Amino acid sequence: MEKNRKLLGILGGLGPMATVYFYEMLTSHTKADCDQEHIDILISSRASTPDRTAFIVGASGESPIGAMIEEGKRLQNCGVDLISIPCNTAHYFYDELTAALDIPVVNILLETAAHAKRTGAETVGILATEGTVRSGAYAHVCQQVGINCIVPDEEHQSILSDMIYGQIKQGKPADMRKFERVCDHMISRGADKLVLGCTELSLIKRDNDLGDLFIDSLEVLACRTIALCGKEPVGFDAGLTADEDILKA
Repeated sequence: MEKNRKLLGILGGLGPMATVYFYEMLTSHTKADCDQEHIDILISSRASTPDRTAFIVGASGESPIGAMIEEGKRLQNCGVDLISIPCNTAHYFYDELTAALDIPVVNILLETAAHAKRTGAETVGILATEGTVRSGAYAHVCQQVGINCIVPDEEHQSILSDMIYGQIKQGKPADMRKFERVCDHMISRGADKLVLGCTELSLIKRDNDLGDLFIDSLEVLACRTIALCGKEPVGFDAGLTADEDILKA
């Protein structure tokens, strides 16, 4: 057995497609010559967890935090050393979740904002669910690291939300013309980097060549998670693997 080998817990199902892609990303981007050199992982995919955005915007009174804590403790009791959550919106509940656990939880929002700062970005445009946008979660972490943050206006947020819930979460292709319309809107308002701040939107980058204007929060989370598990991340965009802080174990 490898000395000090880490056991990773993935608190997933938020949603399931993003969880599958995150696991695939961890596997394909870990330097390994055989099965045994990959990360040991336990995945919780509790798809029945109440919708995060619906609760945050007041459309539902059913909070997801109870299920999140329950699954987090389940992973903890199974012996995981750290937890990653492939869902940006779920990080609205980050403080409450981490207060209930005794192991670290990687913060996708803070890691993404800090990485954006290190790329030289001054103003990032956040492409995310309405829940993430309304909660101000990215605005908070961007302020922490010292960069500006802008979000879409109501019209363009509605377009983005429809793409997330009406297309990607349903397994349908994303309408790239609508996506480009939202992106152009954000660039016109001064964004020098666009953050894919919803892990469903990461699937757009998987299927399309978006270029270096975009920072994929799921890729940031995967790269940081691999490093924290004591493994070497490989095959990510050059801008990510050039970030020495992301690669620190």
